[in-house]
Amino acid sequence: MDFRFNAEDEAFREEIRAFVRAELPESFGRAAYNDREDSPKEHAETAKAFQRKLSDKGWLTLAWPKQYGGLGAGPMQQLVYNEEMSRLRAPGFGGMGVAMVGPTLMMHGTDEQRERFLGRIARGEMSWCQGFSEPGAGSDLASLQTRAVVDGDDFVVNGQKIWTSGAHRADYCILLARTDPEAPKHRGISYLLMDMKSPGITITPLTNLLNSAAFNQMFLDDVRIPRANLVGELNRGWYVATTTLDFERSGIQRIVFAETLLDDLIGHANAAWSEDARPIDSPQVRHKLAELRIEFTVGRILAYRVAWMQGQGLVPNSEASIAKLYSTELQSRFAIAALGMMGAAGALARDSAHAPLDGRFAAYYLAAASYTIAAGTSEVQRNIIAQRGLGLPRD
Repeated sequence: MDFRFNAEDEAFREEIRAFVRAELPESFGRAAYNDREDSPKEHAETAKAFQRKLSDKGWLTLAWPKQYGGLGAGPMQQLVYNEEMSRLRAPGFGGMGVAMVGPTLMMHGTDEQRERFLGRIARGEMSWCQGFSEPGAGSDLASLQTRAVVDGDDFVVNGQKIWTSGAHRADYCILLARTDPEAPKHRGISYLLMDMKSPGITITPLTNLLNSAAFNQMFLDDVRIPRANLVGELNRGWYVATTTLDFERSGIQRIVFAETLLDDLIGHANAAWSEDARPIDSPQVRHKLAELRIEFTVGRILAYRVAWMQGQGLVPNSEASIAKLYSTELQSRFAIAALGMMGAAGALARDSAHAPLDGRFAAYYLAAASYTIAAGTSEVQRNIIAQRGLGLPRD
């Protein structure tokens, strides 16, 4: 495996940096780690304006094929883009539509679905949410109970979804529903595209530890979805969903963003807390920071491997799970270590004038646990690695 970037990749890296410096206020990056539902309206407007400029350049869908509105770039160039946008804390990503829905439709959608949705996703005109998890079907997703019954040209859907990020703002939802209750649980599920303006959808917010209402639960009562919005084959939606989840697990953004926080922590440790004392003067602090840098380097290499495999036309399955598992558990360890270095002041909320580094690590600590759950818990990732990577039996 050759993870070196060529001259063209490095030139593109510099182009990205120059573009972000020219088009995005420096203050935006300092607030990005605290993005939440009650962020100032100007923050959201700045992000949308910036993404429109990215769409005009074709960067939002950089690696998409040209016929679908992309630039046809390779996985390594996409990796460079993702690295720099994360490092600069820029809103450079097109959300779930670009990262997950679009690629899934390219692989499993009909020509009509690609024509109807991909252009709008590429132009940043659509927002999406994911209707997978249910109160009784999270890690064991195939146990979902939401039902979809064929009625003429429609599916009629009834059920409940939970932990649906951004449902209150989404235009469409990728929805899993059971269409054959008699089939084995993995084989009776279908993958549907649901218009969030459809009658019968009720959305209620779920407030998390950060006092943010990004999560929601959805109640579906006789919601009608056209049969034309079925992705893939009827009752074979589980296999479409695994494609979506592989795309969700394989990015480098999470490790690079966390590494920028490590840089912040190192700067904080080098600052004098009193006339003659700095945290960095402690051997324990120096050793822990060095250990974290090593771990982040390993996480970056695991993400590089995923991109390299994609560039070779290979499907990173267990490899994506390895990268996801390692990086998310590292973030939890990192958050704990950071608060330990800061002492009691590190736990102050971001609204406190006395919170070091604007309270970002207190918020990061509260959020970090969720990273090991989203896109499949650590236990699910270990099962995937064991079964698909090591060839071990399921039971």
